[in-house]
Amino acid sequence: MNAKILEIFRSIQGEGKYVGARQVFVRFFECNMHCVWCDTPASIGDGKREYKELGLEDAVAQVNALYDNAHSVSITGGEPLLQSDFVKVFSHALHREGKKIYLDTNGTLPVALAQIIKDIDIIAMDIKLPSSTKQKAFWAQHKEFLKIASRKEVFVKAVISLDTKSEEVLKAATLVAAVDPEILFILQPNYFDMKKGIIEECLGHQKSCAKILKDVRILPQVHKFMKLR
Repeated sequence: MNAKILEIFRSIQGEGKYVGARQVFVRFFECNMHCVWCDTPASIGDGKREYKELGLEDAVAQVNALYDNAHSVSITGGEPLLQSDFVKVFSHALHREGKKIYLDTNGTLPVALAQIIKDIDIIAMDIKLPSSTKQKAFWAQHKEFLKIASRKEVFVKAVISLDTKSEEVLKAATLVAAVDPEILFILQPNYFDMKKGIIEECLGHQKSCAKILKDVRILPQVHKFMKLR
């Protein structure tokens, strides 16, 4: 069994609850979404299709060579759950070695999550807002995904752009609250809008969401400011 993997590298986590934590990143190739603000376009399958075909032993060996007391292994993309069969055996092999597994996902493939969740420790789940991504809404998929993810440690991110509507941010917060109002909800300002007043927009969304959720934070992509990948 091989997987389409764009790259395996060591860096710090730049988003969400574990900002600053040292991780080994395994970036899987291809995605089922094409967000207009995607910051990893090489991984989503548009344009050039350049990736490595790696088997299980090779992928595990590359992670081990870089691990060096890292906090966890970030399984990211693209959308890694498009290759859930490989992710299942890969995460199990790493977990068996005592490594913590961190899944970064767009939260739209609940069936695939259910197949692999046994060996996942932390789930960083995106809620994709339709006015920001210019795609259809995935509310039902997101809700089912979050119900499954809540068996483990999970937090939710939503990218906020200048096109984001207040009602959809509140709908996302309501969706999270229906599963568990204690789940951390992070509003992530679109990096490309940072100089265009997006923080003020986020502050308004935070105030509204905090009425139904216990912990709502505004957190940008820190690795961008540090010029790290």
